[in-house]
Amino acid sequence: MELKGTAVRAIRDFVLSEFNKQYNRWIDSLSVGSKSIFEGIIDSSKWYPLNYGGVEPTRKIAEMFFGGDYHKGAWESGKYSAQKALSGIYKVFVKASAPGYIVQRASRIFATYYRPCAMKVIERKENSVLLEISNMTESDIVIEYRIAGWINKALEISGAKKITIDLPQRISNGDNITCLDIRWE
Repeated sequence: MELKGTAVRAIRDFVLSEFNKQYNRWIDSLSVGSKSIFEGIIDSSKWYPLNYGGVEPTRKIAEMFFGGDYHKGAWESGKYSAQKALSGIYKVFVKASAPGYIVQRASRIFATYYRPCAMKVIERKENSVLLEISNMTESDIVIEYRIAGWINKALEISGAKKITIDLPQRISNGDNITCLDIRWE
């Protein structure tokens, strides 16, 4: 499975922005495969191996900066990615749109960041959306939490309050799909 360079760059930028003084230590903690990606120029249009470009560096973020809390480390990294992706003109669009529409739109954009995979809206109500991720040939809990964190931040930008995102089914847990049960006020 592969991850788009835009998402890989967001992981690097998150560490540079939030943990700048420890950036070199983070780079040094990576395997040769990950290090070769993060020490080089990250091409936003290129596809990178999911493990080296996403899973391993996000796990190291959680271990080094969040006390080994993979949920928190991946979630915060995903939120940062959304903040960057939805800035400028996109932020105006997100703020002007209803939260449910934003999640539905995000599901269409998803395949531009991860391949092969698909995300679709299973159920949409006034203050909730049930999303399904399928066709992922591999996954890891940190990738699923990064996605949830990204969606959480997009909803915050759109004005949603009291956001909860549960993952009752996860590919990383052996299920055939990952479900994101998203609710807000």
